Amino acid sequence: MDDDYAEAVLDLVARIPPGRAMTYGTIAEVVSDGFVAAGGAARGGPRQVGQVMSRAGGGVPWWRVVNASGAPPPRHELRALAELRAEGTPLTNDGRRVALRRAIWFPDED
Repeated sequence: MDDDYAEAVLDLVARIPPGRAMTYGTIAEVVSDGFVAAGGAARGGPRQVGQVMSRAGGGVPWWRVVNASGAPPPRHELRALAELRAEGTPLTNDGRRVALRRAIWFPDED
């Protein structure tokens, strides 16, 4: 895994505000766009973001990163949902996924 890519992913995840979330795919797009804007090549996709998060994501708010349907990581679902609820993140009616239409965050919203 490219260290610069991993650092960019973790920096972006650290910026997601409480009560908001991003998908693996959205993170991949934003990070790759940053590399292209800096004169580099596009890098990685959702799977690569997942690899970064599984290997080095413990120090950032990993629970704010969900899949395209709004579901948190399966192995950490209960803890992630508890963290999301504590932050007031909008969830679906069944309480098992993030309501992405209301909770999605993009870095240009800062």
